[in-house]
Amino acid sequence: MLFDDNLGFISYNLYNNMSDNNTKNVELANIEDGFFKGNMFKNEYKPYKNYEYRKVMAKNEREALLLDIMELAFAINDLNLYLDLHPNDEDMLKKFNVLVEKSCQKEMEYVKKYGPLEVIDSHSNQKFEWINSPWPWEREDNKYV
Repeated sequence: MLFDDNLGFISYNLYNNMSDNNTKNVELANIEDGFFKGNMFKNEYKPYKNYEYRKVMAKNEREALLLDIMELAFAINDLNLYLDLHPNDEDMLKKFNVLVEKSCQKEMEYVKKYGPLEVIDSHSNQKFEWINSPWPWEREDNKYV
C-alpha cells in the first residue's frame, strides 16, 4: 500500500508477477546465486545489459564461513521482504524459518571458532582482538583485499 495525499491508501503491487494468487509459482535461486545476483527470485532477476557478476572466492575456512553467513543473511532479508508482501504464503515461511535456523547454526560455529561477529556489550572488560590482526597494508603480498 502506498499513501496518496488525496486518496489515502492505494493498492500497489511491487512485484507484478508475484501477486497473492500467484505465489505458488515463485521459484527461488540457490543461496549463493541469489547473493551474487542480488535477488533470491529466479523469475525476478534481470541483468543489466551484458553485466556478468563475479563470485567472491574465500581464501580460507574463516572467510568461507563468513561468506556463508553473509549469503544466508541476504537470503533471509530478501525472503523477509517477500513475506511482508505475501504474509499468507506458508511454503515461503517454512523456507524462511529453515534459513534462519541455518544462519543461527553458522553464526554459532563462527563464534566458537573465531570469536564474536559483532560488539554486543560495550561495557565489557575484555580486549578487542581484531586490533591484533594484520591491517590491509601490512599483508605479506601487499595487496588490498
